[in-house]
Amino acid sequence: MSFRSPGVTDVHYVASLSPGGGEHLLPPRAWYAESDARRLSLNGSWRFRLAGSADAYDDGFAVPGFDAGEWGEVRVPGHWVLQGGGAFGGPVYTNHLYPFPVDPPRVPTENPTGDHLRVFDLPEDWPIGEGGTVLRFDGVESCARVWLNGRELGHFKGSRLAHEFAVGPLLKARGNVLAVRVHQWSSGSYLEDQDQWWLPGIFRDVTLLHRPEGCVGDHFVHASYDHRTGAGTLRVDSESAGRVTVPELGIDLATGTEATVPVEPWTAETPRLYDGVLATAGERVPLRIGFRTVALEDGLIKVNGQPLLFRGVNRHEFHPATGRALDAETMRRDVLLMKQHHINAVRTSHYPPHPAFLDLCDELGLWVVDECDLETHGFVEQAWRDNPVDDDRWTPALLDRAARMVERDKNHPSVVVWSLGNEAGTGRGLTAMAHSIRSRDTSRLIHYEGDPDCHDTDMYSRMYASHAEVERIGRRLDGGPKDRRGLPFILCEYAHAMGNGPGGLTEYRHLFDTYERCQGGFVWEWIDHGLEHPAYGYAYGGDYGEELHDGNFVCDGLLFPDRTPSPGLTEYKKVIEPVRIEGDGRAGTVRVTNLYAFADLSQLAFTWSYEADGVPLATGTLAVPELGPGERAELKLPERPAGADPTAETRWTVRAALAQATPWGERGHEMAWAQLPVSTRVLAPAAVGARPARSGDRVTLGPAVFDARTGALASFGAVALTGLRLDVWRAPTDNDEGAAWQPDLRYGPRWRELGLHRMHHRLDSVESTGDALVVRTRVAPAAREMGLATEYRWTSDGTRLRLTVAVAPEAEWQVPLPRLGIRFGLTDTAPGSRVPVRWFGGGPGEAYPDTAAASAVGLWEADVDDLQTPYVRPQENGARADVRWAEIGGLRIEGDPEFWFTARRWTTEQLDAARHLTDLVPGDTVWVTLDHRQHGIGSQSCGPGPLPQHQLHAEPAEFTFTFSELTD
Repeated sequence: MSFRSPGVTDVHYVASLSPGGGEHLLPPRAWYAESDARRLSLNGSWRFRLAGSADAYDDGFAVPGFDAGEWGEVRVPGHWVLQGGGAFGGPVYTNHLYPFPVDPPRVPTENPTGDHLRVFDLPEDWPIGEGGTVLRFDGVESCARVWLNGRELGHFKGSRLAHEFAVGPLLKARGNVLAVRVHQWSSGSYLEDQDQWWLPGIFRDVTLLHRPEGCVGDHFVHASYDHRTGAGTLRVDSESAGRVTVPELGIDLATGTEATVPVEPWTAETPRLYDGVLATAGERVPLRIGFRTVALEDGLIKVNGQPLLFRGVNRHEFHPATGRALDAETMRRDVLLMKQHHINAVRTSHYPPHPAFLDLCDELGLWVVDECDLETHGFVEQAWRDNPVDDDRWTPALLDRAARMVERDKNHPSVVVWSLGNEAGTGRGLTAMAHSIRSRDTSRLIHYEGDPDCHDTDMYSRMYASHAEVERIGRRLDGGPKDRRGLPFILCEYAHAMGNGPGGLTEYRHLFDTYERCQGGFVWEWIDHGLEHPAYGYAYGGDYGEELHDGNFVCDGLLFPDRTPSPGLTEYKKVIEPVRIEGDGRAGTVRVTNLYAFADLSQLAFTWSYEADGVPLATGTLAVPELGPGERAELKLPERPAGADPTAETRWTVRAALAQATPWGERGHEMAWAQLPVSTRVLAPAAVGARPARSGDRVTLGPAVFDARTGALASFGAVALTGLRLDVWRAPTDNDEGAAWQPDLRYGPRWRELGLHRMHHRLDSVESTGDALVVRTRVAPAAREMGLATEYRWTSDGTRLRLTVAVAPEAEWQVPLPRLGIRFGLTDTAPGSRVPVRWFGGGPGEAYPDTAAASAVGLWEADVDDLQTPYVRPQENGARADVRWAEIGGLRIEGDPEFWFTARRWTTEQLDAARHLTDLVPGDTVWVTLDHRQHGIGSQSCGPGPLPQHQLHAEPAEFTFTFSELTD
C-alpha cells in the first residue's frame, strides 16, 4: 500500500477539465435509501483545517497516525464557512458574477481549501472480505480529493451530484482514516454559477455501503400506464440478475422481463405507489413503484393521457443555519408546505436535490422537473465568449453531470422532465447532453430555457415573460420556428417572489386557464436565502464583506428563511386553488368546478356561512357531488337567515376543506373559498352640524382641537394625534426598485429621483366656512414643478369628526404615485405596550391592488406588531385592503369609499432607511396610514411591473374618513 502525498505541485486536477478520476471512482448508478445490506453513516464531527490555497499544506495529513490534535472541528454534512464563528471564512453571494477572475478553466491561487479527517471503526459484524464496499459522497462543493487509510481513491467535481469509490480491500476493522481535501474553487465552479450563496464543504451525506456478492447494482424501473385500458406494464432492468415481486399486484418476474396488470396510476394528485422488492443473489432492495406515462401529444405535455398544468415553484435547497445541508425533517416540511398550499410541481433549481427529497415527491405527490447541476451565467458578461457549453473540451464534464443526474434519479415516478441546466447560453455541449439523456431514457421529456429554437427540447420555456407576451404565445403568435409554435409553453421562472409580492398572479392564472398551450409555470422561488446572523437577524449579500455581491437578491422566496409562509405564498395558494367556487350571492346560487386533472372531489367537505358585517348569522354544510376532473355543478344555497340589520353588509362565504386527514394535511385544512356579496353597507349620515370655534391659538370643532395657525389636528377627545397630512410615499419594495437591467421601467428609483420621499407641504390657507374648517395646502417635491393641490375639509356633528380630502394634480406627472392617503401619529404609546387593532375589511394578512386574491372580507383583530410583515430587507408592508372601518388607539375610523389601513411603530422614512429588521426600533408613536389607493406591486425585481389597471396615476381624487372616539 502506498501513499501519494498531496504535494505542492500536485494540484493540476483542480483546474483540469476532467470531471473526476482515480482507479477507485465508480460510474453513476440508481440511488436507493434502503436495502438489507449493511451501511454506516460517516456523518458527524470531523477534524478540520483551512488553508488559503490549494497547495498550502504538503504534510501527509492523509497518512494514518497523522496528528490532527490542533485542528478545529466541523459538522458533516455542513459548510465550513457557516461554522467556526467566522474562523473558517464567510459566505459569498452573487447572482451571476463569478467571484473570481474569469479565465477558464483556471481558478485563483487564493483558493480556500479545507482538509477533513474522520477516523472510524467498522461495526463488529461488518462483513470484511465478503463482497465489496462503496464509499459514497452525496454532495461536496466544489472539488474533492479523497484518501482512505493512506491510499488515494481519486478526485471528483460536480457539487450537487453523487460520487462513489470502491474501497473494500482498503478497509480494516478499527482505526480507518478517511481524508478529504475540498477546494472551494475548481474548473467545476465555472459550471455552477447558480444564483445562490457560494458555500464550500461536504454538505450532503457520507456513507459506507457494503456490496455483497451478487448485490443489486444499477437498476432501472420501467413502469408505464395505459390510460385507455387501465393497465400498467412493469419491467426492471438490472445489472445483476434477480427477481421482482409486487405482492399487491401478484407480480413475480425475472429482471429484464415485463408484466402487464391492472393498476391504479401514479399522479401528483393521486400518488399511488406499489411496494415491491428487487432481489438478487446477495441483496434485497425495496422498490416504490408508480405507474405513469409521460408523453408529448397534440402539442401538450401529458401524463396518463391528461394535459398537465404546472402550479409550481423553483426550489433551491436552503436552511438559514446550515445552508444547503438539509435534514430529513426540513425536506419533509418543504413538501408538506407545498402540498398544503396547492403547489403541484417543483423545478429543482438548478441542480438535482438531495435524493431523499425526490422520495418525498414520490410519496406525497409532486411533478418534478429535475435539473442538471449546470449554470454558466457569468459568461454573459463577455457576451458568452469561452462559454463551456460551446467548447468541446468541456463536453465530457457536461455529459458526466447529465449521466449522474439521470442514473441517480431515474427510478422516481415524480420526475417527469429532465432539465439540461439553467442560464448556460447555447452550445454543442447542451445538444450532446440532450442526445445522451434521450439515448438512456425515452420515458421523460427534456427542458432547457436557453434553447429558444427548441432544437434540443420538448417544450418552449421562458423566464419572466409579461402577461401580454404569454397571451401572444398562448395564441401561437409569438413567431419563432414553426416547430416551436407547435410545442407546449411553460414559464420555468415567473412571478419573482422578492420582498413584498409577487403581484399579477391572478392574471397569469387566467392566461393559463384560457390558452391550452400555456401549461403553467414555476414561481421564483421557494425560500428566502437569509442566513442567521447575530447582528442582522438574517444576512444577505454584502453582510460578510464580500468583494462582489448582489445584495438581497438572494432573498426572493415564498417562505421567509425560518420557513414561515410569506403573504406571497398565501396569495399563490388562493390563486391556484384546485376548486373554483363562483356564484351570485343575491340569487343564492353557487357553481363549483373541479380543476384537478386526475382527482375527484370526494376528499372535500363544503360549508357555507351567511355573514352580516363580518359576523356569521348562520352556518351549514353544502352538498356537493363528487365531481370528477373538470366537472362542475350548479347548486342552490339555503334561504337567507332572518335577523340581519337592514343597514348591514351581508355575504355568503363558501369553503371547501379536507373531509379527512391526508398524508400532507389535517382534516379541515382549507382547500378553497369564495365570498358572494348579497347587500352593500349603508353609510352612517355625514358628521355635520357643529361649527368651528376659535379660542386663542386653538380651534375646536366638536371633540377635536386644531392648531389655529396651521389647521393641524392636535387631539380628538382624549386621543392625542400628530402630523396628520397627505401621504404619497412608501418605503419602496424590491419590486418597486426593479431590476438593474430595466432602467426605463423602474418606478422606485424614479420616485426617489423626483423627490417623492421628501415632499414639502406648503400651507396656503386655514378658513372657517360655515360648519367646516378648511385647510388648503400644496404638496410637492423640491426642484420640481409638479405638485398636488390638497384640501382638507373638517366637519363634525358634535360627537364624530369627518375629514374629506380633495386632491388635484398640478403640472405633468410622468410616473404613478406610490400611494395616496393620509397619515398621522398616535402618541403616548409606549414601545412595549400592546396596541390592539380591530377592523372590518380584508384580511387576515396584507394585500395590495394586485396581491389581494387571498384577502377575505371579515371582522379581524391583531396587535399592531402583528400587522408587520418581516421581509428580510425592510420595505412597504402590512396594508389591509378594502377596510370599511378600523379601531386603534381609542379611535374608530370609517372610510368612504373603502380604504387601505396600515399601522406601525416607526415612520415610513425609518422603514425606508432600514437595511435589516434589527434596524427598526419601536418608538412611542404608532403611525397610521389611511390610503385611498395604493400602487400595485408587480414582479419587477426580475419580471414585469404592475399591470396598467393596478397602477396609481396622479389624477383628481376625493375621499372621506369619519373619526369616532371609542369608549370602554
